[in-house]
Amino acid sequence: MKVIYPIILAVPEMDRLLRGREKVLRLSDLARRAVRLSASYSGIELGELTKSPEGAPLPVGGYFWSLAHKTAYVAGVVADCPIGMDIEKIRPCLPGLYRMTADETEWALGETVDDLLFFRYWTAKEAVLKSVGIGLSGLSRCRVIRIVDDYRLVLTYGHHEYSIAHFYFNGHIAAIIAHPDIRWAVQEMNAKF
Repeated sequence: MKVIYPIILAVPEMDRLLRGREKVLRLSDLARRAVRLSASYSGIELGELTKSPEGAPLPVGGYFWSLAHKTAYVAGVVADCPIGMDIEKIRPCLPGLYRMTADETEWALGETVDDLLFFRYWTAKEAVLKSVGIGLSGLSRCRVIRIVDDYRLVLTYGHHEYSIAHFYFNGHIAAIIAHPDIRWAVQEMNAKF
């Protein structure tokens, strides 16, 4: 694929008010819609979106997919290589989360250590861990090694380097495994979705 289309959808207000399992199921459904929309932008018709017993998305017809969801936004993407993405609302965080997310060497790469840098690291690490099909158990082995600019980071996991692209929107940040041509789309959804 020459171009990938990460799709970010605003969650309708009525769905933001849901609670518990009902909310999780609705956000998951909406994120899968974002995955399918990403595929349609690429001219791909996906079959059933299934996951491994560990919860990692399984390729469909040779295409890889990733999704993310938060209360206000969901996201999805399809690519012809392993892909991972994450979204977060940028907000104040407790110091313990900083220590859990990165070590002193990683934090020293930034000019200032603040909540924005925290969420750049967090979303980048989540994207890498999703692309390799493991969860947060790999967080301490996923390391930021370079801040390229405000929109790109380089991380390592195992013996591989991963370039991450960031996108900022409406007080949120999204991260995705970098690709030569990424075309982000943020869309509102009407209530009938």
